[in-house]
Amino acid sequence: MSAYQAPLRDMLFALQHIAGLDAICARPGFEDTSPDLVEAILEEASRFATGVLDPINWSGDQQGARWDQGVVHSADGFKEAYAQFCETGWNSMPASPEFGGQGLPTAVSTAVLEMWKSSNMAFSLCQMLTLGAVEALARHASPELQQRFLPKMVSGQWTGTMNLTEPQAGSDLSAIRSKAVPEGDHHRISGHKIFITWGEHDMAENIVHLVLARLPDAPEGVKGISLFACPKFLVNADGSLGARNDLLCTAIEHKLGIHASPTAVMSFGDQGGAVGYLVGEPHKGLGHMFTMMNHARLNVGLEGVAIAERAYQRARAYALDRVQGRTLVAGSPAIIGHPDVRRMLMTMKARVEAMRALAYFAAGEMDRAHGHPDEGVRAQKQAMVDLLIPIVKGWCTETAQLVVADGVQVHGGMGFIEETGAAQHLRDARITTIYEGTTGIQANDLIGRKLMREGGVTMKALQRSMLADAHRLAEADDAELRPLGLGLQRGLDALSQATEWLLTCGPQRPAAAAAGAVPYLHLCGTVLGAWLMARSAEAAQSRLLRQDGDAAALGAKVATAHHHLHHVLVDAPAWRDRVVNGAQSTLSLQDAQF
Repeated sequence: MSAYQAPLRDMLFALQHIAGLDAICARPGFEDTSPDLVEAILEEASRFATGVLDPINWSGDQQGARWDQGVVHSADGFKEAYAQFCETGWNSMPASPEFGGQGLPTAVSTAVLEMWKSSNMAFSLCQMLTLGAVEALARHASPELQQRFLPKMVSGQWTGTMNLTEPQAGSDLSAIRSKAVPEGDHHRISGHKIFITWGEHDMAENIVHLVLARLPDAPEGVKGISLFACPKFLVNADGSLGARNDLLCTAIEHKLGIHASPTAVMSFGDQGGAVGYLVGEPHKGLGHMFTMMNHARLNVGLEGVAIAERAYQRARAYALDRVQGRTLVAGSPAIIGHPDVRRMLMTMKARVEAMRALAYFAAGEMDRAHGHPDEGVRAQKQAMVDLLIPIVKGWCTETAQLVVADGVQVHGGMGFIEETGAAQHLRDARITTIYEGTTGIQANDLIGRKLMREGGVTMKALQRSMLADAHRLAEADDAELRPLGLGLQRGLDALSQATEWLLTCGPQRPAAAAAGAVPYLHLCGTVLGAWLMARSAEAAQSRLLRQDGDAAALGAKVATAHHHLHHVLVDAPAWRDRVVNGAQSTLSLQDAQF
């Protein structure tokens, strides 16, 4: 098997030219985060990902997490790797210095998180959920709760989880039945939760569960849900661990992929009620939990990028080594010399770079939303982040399915054999379109809350920005850039037409709009990816003319943008037609006709 190697050159390129690293580092609070420091951080993270996490990925998948009478044993090597991960400060990198974190920009931590997810997705999920829980507690918990939980969660001594789903309450959280009964300075929590990622394990001293439950006076529906922090072990006044709380992992799920990440079935309150502490205001728990959910959705989108990158690397290594048949590309005796294999690899590469650019762009917008000195600009940037999150989550994970499938195909029959590792990426990637909100949920959120609710204001502003770039490139003197601009114009025409159709027809025909929601999400991602690939090509071409950097790598960046134009962006009109014209056939059959 090939070893994971972080694509540092492309990561740094995307941070610089897409996320806007220089401007982010110049903002108050980030003055010590220079581009040189960022490069050093990424290089060190690359060594950890390659040397520590990647070697236990395959074995962890084959062995999986193991449940034994309420105790979950992590796969061999995971506990030791986690200890090293925390000792070297990687867990604390994105968190606030107030609680012992390093306070690095979101864009920088996003690049580092990509490495963890590429090298060992199952391992990375533990940190992802912890960081989300940290964000939720930092935003909504009382100062007393923050001091009780956050320093050790930031250090990694304790981990965090998100407990939403119940057997009868999946995407419909209004059906939650878990109860919270007041008792002094805390509540007694009872109920059952399923699909809890890293809900039980042996890698950390304690686990802080964030649990959605209903108070006795709670109204029906999602407006009656509150959020509680329930530690596995109670915490004494001096910060030491006390008695075991009344909560138990009753089983772990047997899954298609991410075998080394335990997915727990949790029972709260079998012995009288688990102690839980109210986080934020009563009955507003779902809104508080969305802080964690949005964090998780961005990072699940990043999982799409990461697993696609790993699948591409494995397929490329195999294609460069495997000799089979007479090739048609001169100088390429291995199967990479077959034009169709080359087509698949180029398409994989183009999709991965477009996905990475979009994820890093969203991360950069998050930094600007949090750190810009102008309140109006911060609001605009936050609206942009809100618009981008369902696209990053939905489109990047759906695109990853195409990339990992091509990765298996490049291997031919060997891709169907577990020992090559290609099949693991296919299995691991599949969950990314489902958890933290399915693609359909992301798409409905995109058209309902993010588009129609505000009358398309943010989407139209984004389209204007993209169109300005498209016009500039289409009129450029550079023959490499003009086709990218012209192609982007055509893609934007399709996006504009679909957007106007949804804004005009959606309020009167909600079922028709919902039928076109996922195609619209694909259309948004396709055009946004093309826009960022065109910007990347423009930056690369400028550096080529200045002889600034590796000419071969910069030339590859331009060539990859052209491949994206001819093999990915060309789908934009088809996605538009699915939005505008596809609803009638989608909704035409009666239930019994299916």
